Amino acid sequence: MKILVSACIMGVDCKYNGKNNKNLAVINYLKDKEIICICPEQLAGMATPRPCAEIVNGVVTDENGNDVDLEYKRAVSMALSQIQHEDIELAILQSRSPTCGVNQIYDGSFTGKLISGMGLFAKALKERGIKVIDVEEVENFNLLDCPQLQSI
Repeated sequence: MKILVSACIMGVDCKYNGKNNKNLAVINYLKDKEIICICPEQLAGMATPRPCAEIVNGVVTDENGNDVDLEYKRAVSMALSQIQHEDIELAILQSRSPTCGVNQIYDGSFTGKLISGMGLFAKALKERGIKVIDVEEVENFNLLDCPQLQSI
């Protein structure tokens, strides 16, 4: 069994602003586990840094008003293709991202306002039966809530 994790959480500089979201709690949690580290945007060849993007009325749009929905959907498709034969039972994804957000995403106004919702990749993983949690949930994550993961 493997755990999928957003590359930015592991310290890879792949965020839209060229930085990362390194999270030592997650890194420590994963230290003795088999992981797949992935950034759909980088996998698809998107530039780093790149314009900030949010989901606006169901369409991924960058801060300059450009429709980048196809690029983001292509990134998700490429990531899914890369992991299609992996036995992934848990994914730990970056909060609020239009790709990886699990519980909340930005509302599309580029003002920092959050709404309930999922990013494209998070939603696709969940639809495929993979347990998806937000990076901010790791410290409170209880393996008892997920019986198939109790052996990890």
